[in-house]
Amino acid sequence: MKTINIFFILFTLIGIASAEELKIKANSFTSDQNTGISVFSGNVNMKKTNDELNASKVTIYINKKRKPTKFIAVGDVSFIIVTKEGSKYKGVAQKVIYYPKKKEYYFYENVHLKQLNAKKEIMGDEVVLKTIDGKAYAKGLKKEPVIMIFNIEEDK
Repeated sequence: MKTINIFFILFTLIGIASAEELKIKANSFTSDQNTGISVFSGNVNMKKTNDELNASKVTIYINKKRKPTKFIAVGDVSFIIVTKEGSKYKGVAQKVIYYPKKKEYYFYENVHLKQLNAKKEIMGDEVVLKTIDGKAYAKGLKKEPVIMIFNIEEDK
């Protein structure tokens, strides 16, 4: 019986240690437990470890196990994202959708995404950043192309 208790305590501590705190500040907050939707509006600021997001409004969707399934940020969104591998991104968009289970970000409208530690920039109307794979995809508008800027180091 002691062995089972020790394993239970060990797994509980591992779960607590691996949990990340999400801190949200906003001018107003509404929540509906029946639908699993929480809405933060007015000068929203979200921080989690090294990540930060600012927006006019953030809607969070949770499942029946009270785990977030989707975040939607709208209105002059600015953000800093650090991937598991240490790549640091900074940018702006008008709308950002984040899927925590897949660790994927979808950026929309006037997107300007910079990878700071690699000196790369992507500008477009739709950009997808898959933080687990380290992949990014971009689409431009019909009238405007996707623009990517990066430094090429030449051998001397």
